[in-house]
Amino acid sequence: MERVGAARDLVLGYIRALNAIDEAMRVAIPSLERLADVLGLARSRRISRSGHIGTYSYTVHGAGCRFISENGTEVDVDFEADGSEVFDLWRLRWYGLSLPDPLDVTDEDLRSAVRSLQPLLDEVRSGWFSVAS
Repeated sequence: MERVGAARDLVLGYIRALNAIDEAMRVAIPSLERLADVLGLARSRRISRSGHIGTYSYTVHGAGCRFISENGTEVDVDFEADGSEVFDLWRLRWYGLSLPDPLDVTDEDLRSAVRSLQPLLDEVRSGWFSVAS
């Protein structure tokens, strides 16, 4: 159970980091209505596909973006067509491994952690999650 607790803390940390990124991006780009708008800005060439915004570096990819904080913590997120933020177990594991004190958890422990966090999280499609609205 201790491993699932660590995985649960990791998931909650990822969500807090994603919220901090959203807030920092909105401060740095006042016209940003939601984090997913970074994709449109990059596609329209109003910002580069990679660079620095505020205290984060970012790289736009496919349907999402990877953000890296000053301490090297990585938060990779995809966006649904409606702009909602979604993530999978791989993104959660990668976040854990990028922490200043890396945390390596199994997919099984992450699955249990995500299940324990419902209704905070919704499984929007098999293996992909978002914070419930």
